Amino acid sequence: MKIEILGTGCAKCATLEKVTKEAVAKSGKFAQILKVEDIMKIMEYQVLSTPALVIDGKVVSSGKVLSVDEVLAFISA
Repeated sequence: MKIEILGTGCAKCATLEKVTKEAVAKSGKFAQILKVEDIMKIMEYQVLSTPALVIDGKVVSSGKVLSVDEVLAFISA
C-alpha cells in the first residue's frame, strides 16, 4: 500500500502525516508513507486544497485533517 500526504509543509499537513502514521501502526498493515511537498506533483492530483490524503494513487480526502479512525477506515476499505 502506498500512502501519500500532499501538502506544502503547513501545520495541518504535518498533523495529517502524524495521524496517518498512527493509523497505519494501529492497522498492522505495511504501508509506504510519502510526504509530497512539490506543488507540481500536488497539482497532478488535481487537489484544490491541502492537506490531501492519497492511497494507492486515489485521492480519498482533501482540505481537512482527518482523525486516526477516519484514516483507519480508508486503509481498511
